[in-house]
Parts: sequence; structure tokens; C-alpha cells
Amino acid sequence: MTFPVKIEAGALNAVATYLKEQGYRQVAIAVDEMTYKVAGGRLEREIERAGIQVGTTRIEPDRQGDVIADEASIVQLILALRQEAAEVTIAVGSGTLHDISRFAAYAVGIPFVSVPTAPSVDGFNSVGAPLILRGEKKTIGAIGPSAIFADLDILTQAPDAMVAAGFGDMLGKYTSLFDWTFGHLAGAEPFSREVYERTERALLACVEHSEEIGRRTPHGIETLTRALIESGFAMLQFGQSHSASGAEHHLSHYWEMELLRLGRKQVLHGAKVGIACAIISDLYRELASERPELFPAEYREALTEAIARIPSGEEIRRLLALAGGPTAPEALGIGQELLERSLREAHRIRPNRYTLLRTYNESN
Repeated sequence: MTFPVKIEAGALNAVATYLKEQGYRQVAIAVDEMTYKVAGGRLEREIERAGIQVGTTRIEPDRQGDVIADEASIVQLILALRQEAAEVTIAVGSGTLHDISRFAAYAVGIPFVSVPTAPSVDGFNSVGAPLILRGEKKTIGAIGPSAIFADLDILTQAPDAMVAAGFGDMLGKYTSLFDWTFGHLAGAEPFSREVYERTERALLACVEHSEEIGRRTPHGIETLTRALIESGFAMLQFGQSHSASGAEHHLSHYWEMELLRLGRKQVLHGAKVGIACAIISDLYRELASERPELFPAEYREALTEAIARIPSGEEIRRLLALAGGPTAPEALGIGQELLERSLREAHRIRPNRYTLLRTYNESN
């Protein structure tokens, strides 16, 4: 985790210099139509001026107009990387383009560089790639970036919905950190206090600056960006995503798969996670009060106190609204039937994770 990380205004200008210093002669850029306009085109020109050959791949959207990390997108980029004999690929975009790029680069055996265009997810520096394979959401081991260039001039101009989604992804740490504690105490899952506290500090920094994030001030956007990347580093340090992904992510993944199955337009990951966090908070508070037998007797007090430290669903929804994001599943097109079904079944998406949601469902 000693690779270069630039989080500053004008960071995009340092990419070509970095590539030249690394001795790359042939690079590939992965973009979509929007991110090419925002940063990809400019980066392409700067790399060419540095005397480096560059090929740009615009990842094609699906029938609903969404760019998704599925087989078609992955194969499109892998073919381009092989055809261009690329020595490195650069992901210019948000979470989906990073997932496509990290897996394609891993499959070809080359490194990838991260250039976020919106502070929308905490997966920029993840080693896992959440992919849609045959309609199912699966996280596949891949590689982390060899460098990150987060240009605050670009990030402060990101769409409001993507900023709100990044904030929602960070709020999800409230329930993911609890689920990790629960999994450790009740299910003997591996645990790191240092990684827990590292993630918690990033979360609390966002909450502390939630009004600035809501107003889209430069400091607010920088705080959110640093928190998202710090959460990613915490996952890298631990080697798994326990600190950042619990039952709230399982609900989000379940909804995403259902929308894909129905051929409906996708919803931003962090928007789903934030709303799911509020739902899981309410459920866990209810279980702590009404189903104490779900908690091992020797850890019941500690786990009950940990749930009490999670903000209520009402407070989480207030914070989401402050950041300008949606607050209810209906706003995402998630109806009551899908919500109830996901609460019963979403834990099966990651059967190796010992969450309170899984324990509750398996006890019924």
C-alpha cells in the first residue's frame, strides 16, 4: 500500500508524468461516454503529448443505457487490451468502470491506474471486483490500483446524485461495522481492531462534515473523497471487505440483481446502500429489543450496546436527505414485495458472511 495517491486539485495533470516515469510505452484508457467528456479525452491528449501510445475504449452500455460490470463489458475491455498490447490500463470513471478495469487488467496480467471522476463509492482501491455474471452479483478477486489520481477539480463538478451516493456508501459503514463485530463474536470471523477503527474514523469524518458535503463545498467533497479512499485502504489492509460491507450491501446487491432480471434501469450503488443501511438499522434495533436470544449470552450486552450506537433509521435518512440523496426504497423503484423478499433472502448472496440478518433469517 505504498503506491502513489494524489488527492488534490489538478491531480489529473500528474498521470502522464507518472506513466512516463514508469516506462510505459503503450497504455489503455477505459471510459464511458460521459467520463470521456469529463476527463478521459483530456487525459488521452496529455498522454499522447508525453510521447506514449494510448488507446481509449468506451465501454458500451446495455439495452437500458447502463454501463454495467458484466461479461460483455469485461470481454470488450480484455479484447481491447490484448489488441493494443497495453502495458497498463487506466480506469477513468466511477465504481463500475473501476470494477471492469481491475478485472480485465488482472485477466490480462497488467496493472491498472485509478482516476475517479466522482466521489461515489469506496471501491476505487479495492482488490475485489463486484461483477454481474449470468445475472448474479459475485465479488471476484482481482487487483488493486498501482496509483490513484483523484482530481478535486473534477470531483467537485460530479453530479449531485453521485456525491450523495458516495455519502450513502459511507453511511453504510454504520451497519457493516456492526455486522463485522457480530460475525466476529457470534461466528468467530477474523477481525482487526485497527481496521475497524480506521473505517470508523473515515465514516465519522463524513458525518461530521455532512452539511459541507450536502452543500458540495470543496472541503466537503475532499473530505468525502478521502474517506472513501481510506475505507478502501482499510479493506486492502485486512484483505477482505468485512469492514465496509454487511447486510446493507447484501440488500443493495439483491435489488441490483432483481432490477437486471426485470430489465429495468440501474440505480447508483451508494444510493441503495444508504437506504438499506437505514432499513437494517431499524431491523437490528427491533431485534435487540425483541429477539435477545439471537445474541450469544456471553456477548449479548456488548452487542446490544453496539446496536445502540448505530444511528436510528430516522437519523440515517435525515443525513441522506442532507446530502441530497433518496431516503426510501420507493424512490429507487423498490416496491414492498421486493423489499420484504430481500430482507428474507439477501443474506444468501454472501453465505460466507455471518451477519445478524443471516442469523435472524436462519432462526425463523
